[in-house]
Amino acid sequence: MGGKQSSSPLLDPRNSIRIDDIKHIQNTMTNWVDRPTQNLSGKNVTVVGGARSGMAVCRLLAEVKATAFLTDQKEPVDWTEKKQELSQLGIEYEIDVHTEKSLEADLIVVSPGVPLDADILTQAGEKGIPVVSEVELASWFTNLPIVAVTGSNGKTTTTTMLAEMCRYGGYETFLAGNIGFPFSDAVRSIIGNEPKNGLHVLEVSSFQMEHIRHFKPKVAVLLNLTADHLDRYTDMDAYARAKMNILNKMTENDQVVYNEDDPGLKPYLETSAQLIPFSLSTVPNALFTVNETKIYDAKDEILIYLKDVSLRGEHNLSNFLAAATASNLLNIDSNSIGKVMSSFPGVEHRIEFVDNLEGVEFYNDSKATNVESVEVALKSFDNPLLVIMGGLDKGGDFRQLIPFMKSNVKKIVLVGKAAGIIAEAFSGVVPTQNARDIYSAVQIAFQLAQSGDVVLLSPGCASFDQFENFEERGKAFKAAIANLKRTAS
Repeated sequence: MGGKQSSSPLLDPRNSIRIDDIKHIQNTMTNWVDRPTQNLSGKNVTVVGGARSGMAVCRLLAEVKATAFLTDQKEPVDWTEKKQELSQLGIEYEIDVHTEKSLEADLIVVSPGVPLDADILTQAGEKGIPVVSEVELASWFTNLPIVAVTGSNGKTTTTTMLAEMCRYGGYETFLAGNIGFPFSDAVRSIIGNEPKNGLHVLEVSSFQMEHIRHFKPKVAVLLNLTADHLDRYTDMDAYARAKMNILNKMTENDQVVYNEDDPGLKPYLETSAQLIPFSLSTVPNALFTVNETKIYDAKDEILIYLKDVSLRGEHNLSNFLAAATASNLLNIDSNSIGKVMSSFPGVEHRIEFVDNLEGVEFYNDSKATNVESVEVALKSFDNPLLVIMGGLDKGGDFRQLIPFMKSNVKKIVLVGKAAGIIAEAFSGVVPTQNARDIYSAVQIAFQLAQSGDVVLLSPGCASFDQFENFEERGKAFKAAIANLKRTAS
């Protein structure tokens, strides 16, 4: 059945994304067509990957009466529960192998973590089977406007801020995407019952943008571009172009909110959409301006005093400006925007205060999975620091952190596979010490700390060598602190 052609634009192999086109994320597809509106009922759809987004796709496909088939080369986490759910949905599956059955499909939906050069994708390209991402598929089944946030750092915080501003402004807001709740689940929850004032606010990653064809935000927010995922992409340009696929279908009726302060973005702002900057400085066409004490809105009226902004650090101020600019474009009033700026509590695992033990403060920055995120965290503290770093290396240059280490970092406690790489980068600059795992790292850091010091988990690495994801790593860090507290008492 794989290779069978159809008269449907969705299923026409001439419109498919082939592995040769996407291998280096530098395709310039010209075969775009309008977003498909036809029914997937009865179509054979293979879902590659049984993690969170793959299971969400299965639920959505069952809802729209497609014939889904799940395939994964390794057993997913919580597989017993997932098997039961698939059986209840009437979906067949295979684990530990991709058989020929997985290619007997009219369409393949690929999970974000699947390598671009995976054999199944190569074979799909050879057979002319279209391949799309979970975000792409979900976008076919909603008529609500989409606001999508991407960037190397700050995505989750900004997306959450923006969703809060939209809620304050009267939208029924559906927060989803790379933030931990799949877009497919959000769409499925309102199929046939979409609210008139509804809005999707999405965090999207480069992985999710690799296999898009028709995905089209009304507003796209571009925060920054710094080296990340270089273990997956051939170079920085390939990574950037993957992210910038978000712009491909946007028109002059759409808006792109971009960070004027980030020079890395400028070469990639190729779009027909309107470009709206935000900046910590005064720049033309920005909707908000900042001086030493205040933020002014588009009417040149005071939005908020800086002393009343809820989160510390220039990076958070920049995130607020990004969210505020997008909100303004959605006709959200300044009062609603200002309320969120003054009350937003922050997001778990992003420089999150955890506890104070004997005068030592603990901060969880598990989401810092690249070097630039660690730099942001280091610049947020004047206190003496014990920094816990390590995990799975993503190809970043840890040496660029040296200028930010010299003043107040007392020691780096290292965990995971990247420990040796990080130790070598800081040799002769900052003392390092290896730890067996996150629990022993917390104990070591606390033993070395004095009252007034900060123990900061800011790994600069992916978590997959020891954890399922950065959330699990952050929760383990907090559990270790709770254990310390029990022991101390």
